[in-house]
Amino acid sequence: MVVTVHRSAVADIAPLTLYRILWMRVAVFVVEQEAAYPEIDGRDIEPGAELFWAADGDEILATLRVLREAGNTRIGRVATAPAARGRGIAADLMRAAIDLLDADAPGVPILLDAQAHLASWYGRFGFVVSGAPFAEDGIPHVPMRRSHLAGER
Repeated sequence: MVVTVHRSAVADIAPLTLYRILWMRVAVFVVEQEAAYPEIDGRDIEPGAELFWAADGDEILATLRVLREAGNTRIGRVATAPAARGRGIAADLMRAAIDLLDADAPGVPILLDAQAHLASWYGRFGFVVSGAPFAEDGIPHVPMRRSHLAGER
């Protein structure tokens, strides 16, 4: 298996690849987690938004989304296909996204809303809980923040 990591704005992703990325997100977040919500929320096409994905040939193994917001950046929609879990693929995508955001916007915090049971996993990348727990679509979440100072590595 040869896993390759990609990143691109939605408009620049081949249609079949974009379909596979979105299908996997819906399969994980809507079907597997039984959360009926608008997975395709319009944020993928905001200015500065990018999708990262790991693939083995045409098979999408994991994905995440990067958003650039006023005063901060945000990582979200982190998902791994069930058959690819436990192999560090999502961790590779997280490191790639963090490296990009730290290089593009040094000193600007990165935010995310983590499913509560994954807070320690995000903690591996320097994220800390930054607010009160909340439920989203019946799933416990916590807001998290990673502050990176310019010049820190």
